[in-house]
Amino acid sequence: MKKKVILVPLVIALGGVLTYRLVNTPPSDDLPMNEMMEQILTDGGCMACHVSNPELPFYANLPIAGKVVKEDILLGYRSFDIQPMYDAIRNDGTVSEVDLAKVEKVIKDGTMPLAKYYLAHWGSSLTSKETGMALDWISKHRAVKYPNTLASAKFANEPVRPVQDSVPVDLRKVILGEMLFHDTRLSVDNTVSCASCHALNTAGVDNKRFSEGVRGQIGGVNAPTVFNAHYNFVQFWDGRAKTLADQAGGPPLNPIEMGHTSFDDICAALAADKAFTAAFTQVYPEGLTQATITDAIQEFERTLLTPNSPFDKYLKGDETALTADEISGYELFKKYDCATCHVGENLGGQSYELMGIKADYFADRGTEITFEDHGRNKETKTDYDMHRFKVPGLRNIALTAPYFHDGTKATLEEAVKDMAHYEVGVDLSDSETALIVKFLNTLTGEYKGKTLTNDNLQ
Repeated sequence: MKKKVILVPLVIALGGVLTYRLVNTPPSDDLPMNEMMEQILTDGGCMACHVSNPELPFYANLPIAGKVVKEDILLGYRSFDIQPMYDAIRNDGTVSEVDLAKVEKVIKDGTMPLAKYYLAHWGSSLTSKETGMALDWISKHRAVKYPNTLASAKFANEPVRPVQDSVPVDLRKVILGEMLFHDTRLSVDNTVSCASCHALNTAGVDNKRFSEGVRGQIGGVNAPTVFNAHYNFVQFWDGRAKTLADQAGGPPLNPIEMGHTSFDDICAALAADKAFTAAFTQVYPEGLTQATITDAIQEFERTLLTPNSPFDKYLKGDETALTADEISGYELFKKYDCATCHVGENLGGQSYELMGIKADYFADRGTEITFEDHGRNKETKTDYDMHRFKVPGLRNIALTAPYFHDGTKATLEEAVKDMAHYEVGVDLSDSETALIVKFLNTLTGEYKGKTLTNDNLQ
């Protein structure tokens, strides 16, 4: 990628050092769009902080400035690793919609790079031309990779999208999967089914801090809703399951949840049911196996969508679907960066994020850190992933208390205030909190044509 640079003298106040900075001109209009965006990310200073191994400037070794620089770089990387986005752009790949939303937000706000960064790096702040180029690239990339076909033209470039009415499924598998989802034979003592922790008449959760498994054992992490899990990029808080089928295979073999030691025992118990086995082999000629059982459950869970919430109707063009307060709540939701992680149809479930970017959540919680608190680190064993969790979807969030992976927040008001404090570094007023909660209440959708409630949908 060719670019022009201008060499200008710069006196660094700390120590009076005379050096020279490279000031880059905006990308050429003739550049391909991806090369243009690549140059903007590089020249705008993004790669100086938001990567694992940044090239430190010389003044990072100075006594006072160095400490500030290193802290800023660490915070930048902990908040957002931009390397996957950069690599995707260079290879004409698909950029995560969370990454798109994060970069779009800071460009629109003018908050990145930090003023103290570009004061020492002339030319790193984006010009108005570069801002326009970047926002145009984000909009076009989003339109191609994440088309918002259900939304009205006014909202087509929003980072969130309406839930689909349905997705293509094999109805024969769905019927079998629904039976298995409610079948207690998946547990070693015939007491627990998938629906025990993910009841469909209570918004796909059990509304308990931690769920109860076989022999009265209590788990150590809050059960996420099964509704709209089809949209999650991985399953479980720690992302250990790549697909819904992988997820369905976990609890039956968990000693606390369902207690089996192998799927052979489950297959044997189901095989004793001749009528079920006959129906199953008509759809799966290979018979009862872990793969076929979990595939059927996955196919059923893909049908657990909750479209037509008031917010969906608003996005589709019915501007009377939300009240003025609810719309104000959505604007605050975007203003305070919630819509940079809670994106897509499920308003979440598309990335891992650190629990406690701006403040130490676990220190303030005041209780012992558990293995489940390690989050994604449980799987990767990296320091970067310690306390990093899959972002939960916000669909039907008003019905799925308690909140967070540790189930410590009983109300939406508590959860909203904590998220703003620990993730954004903002202490919301009570009135702001109330407006955001009003917006979140508009995310409750329909299941099988009925508005989702906690009052016996089935």
